[in-house]
Amino acid sequence: MRYFIVDAFAQGAYLGNPAGVCLPEQPLSTRQMQRIAAENNLPETAFVTRARGAYQIRWFTPAGEVDLCGHATLASAFVIRHDLEPHADRVTFQSVSGPLYVDAVEECFRLDFPARPARRTEPLPQIEAALGAKPLETYLARDWLVVLDSEQTVRGLQPDFAAMAKIPQGDGVIVTARGESCDFVSRCFYPKSGVNEDPVTGSAHCNLTPYWAERLGKARLVARQLSARGGALACALAGDRVLLTGGARLYLSGEISTAYLSEELS
Repeated sequence: MRYFIVDAFAQGAYLGNPAGVCLPEQPLSTRQMQRIAAENNLPETAFVTRARGAYQIRWFTPAGEVDLCGHATLASAFVIRHDLEPHADRVTFQSVSGPLYVDAVEECFRLDFPARPARRTEPLPQIEAALGAKPLETYLARDWLVVLDSEQTVRGLQPDFAAMAKIPQGDGVIVTARGESCDFVSRCFYPKSGVNEDPVTGSAHCNLTPYWAERLGKARLVARQLSARGGALACALAGDRVLLTGGARLYLSGEISTAYLSEELS
């Protein structure tokens, strides 16, 4: 099976978020895909197959399948455009979150994803304890969305990941604040999924973009994720959709041995 590692939302080498992209020629079981993702040990591995003029996509962390992943979708579109359909200006994916579209925009890729506004909730003491910082506001969608007082607070967090993994509800914790040199900043933590800190998280910006578009009174925003690798995204709110634009760089291409595909391992 052909396999690629692509750095998504990257502005240079060793930046952005690394994603595995697998192109199975034969059907794989969910168990096989999960084992491969665990073996890859990247934040996400995408499995992409052709499906009636589009591509079927599924995403796995080392610990489980997720319902939406931005950076691995961008990475998959990069592989399709540079390896399978070099003249494709748009790639359409079918997913458990509905149709997803990726357009080539000059040297970048623009994701067209569903907006996921989060609902405001009462703050949980467990979140404050795990972060070591007091939230200004707390919201919940698939993940917790926690608003902090400044970019410096977001940058300086040293979370207790063991405590965070025990927070009820929510797949992960997104922290955000108004940016100093951009519209907003964030960091994203997913210890329940085997990823303590995700370097650049497209799906989180499906929550963050509607939030900050309303607070700042504008539909187009510039965002930075303040992980060690770091990443930049151009974000736009378009009705019930979010448009996320970023670059990609190929790190590796190769093959996964057929010994890992031909049988279910015990």
